[in-house]
Amino acid sequence: MIGTLSGALEARSIPTYPDKLKADAEGTIEAPEGVMKITHIQIHFYVEIPTGKRTEAERALNVFERNCPVAQTLKGSVQIDYDWELEELEA
Repeated sequence: MIGTLSGALEARSIPTYPDKLKADAEGTIEAPEGVMKITHIQIHFYVEIPTGKRTEAERALNVFERNCPVAQTLKGSVQIDYDWELEELEA
């Protein structure tokens, strides 16, 4: 997912390299039918953006999932939630 988000940000002239895009992910494993499986993934993105690029960054964060192969593969099987922190930095 971070690769797809990186591409969406880069397409909006928001650099993600080096170390401008990071993520923490946490999974929930349950055994609802007696077999363990991942049922939920929570992702928190940390994004450093140039001053004045907040609108573009928020747009990328709100739409990247529909073009993400991982998110689309897991859709309907695993609940995926994400949120983010944006930090504006002088270029």
